[in-house]
Amino acid sequence: MSILLSILTVVLIVISIFLILVVLAQKAKTDGGVGGALGGGMTEATFGADTGNVLSKATINAAIAFFILSFVLYLGYIYQRKHAVAAAGSALPTISAPAVTPAATPAPAAPAKKP
Repeated sequence: MSILLSILTVVLIVISIFLILVVLAQKAKTDGGVGGALGGGMTEATFGADTGNVLSKATINAAIAFFILSFVLYLGYIYQRKHAVAAAGSALPTISAPAVTPAATPAPAAPAKKP
């Protein structure tokens, strides 16, 4: 189970990086900003006139994949934590001890006063 969670975590990191790059590559509505500086014009040359549609669809699909994969990993880690076999040294042992109240000690006698 932990191998599957590790693989899904790597896939989530790749999707996150892809999502960041796709958002930065989009051309802003005002024809300025980071999209123009990071290749917004180059994407139009590559994908043609429908660049906005291609990048928008890629962003939507990557965001959906990101949220679904995040939720699956969340459920996987909860399942792993609840069904984990307590290996030696991996978890704190459960110790049950009876509640012991301290024994009542007699109060020290006050020293006698001399007249």
